[in-house]
Amino acid sequence: MMKKVVYKITYPNGKIYVGKDLTNTLTYFGSVNDVLVKKDFTEGQMKFFTVTKEILFESEDTEEVNKVEAKLIVELQANNPKIGYNVWPKFKKVIK
Repeated sequence: MMKKVVYKITYPNGKIYVGKDLTNTLTYFGSVNDVLVKKDFTEGQMKFFTVTKEILFESEDTEEVNKVEAKLIVELQANNPKIGYNVWPKFKKVIK
């Protein structure tokens, strides 16, 4: 069976995107919303742009990868617009 992964992309501004790759392709960097990312960088900053991809979880079970991806998006707050670029699941601000 093929290994599937959940990964975290870290952008130069420190914001993150958590995603999954069911084919474990080295050069796959997710389907982050380009408009959301672009608005955080100047044209000059976009000319030299380095991101880091970190594998957070590996499994051969697609269902397990799906669950872990959703769990890590929430745990790492990658869906919080101040922290990350994930738009799903919708971020719910906790008021204390």
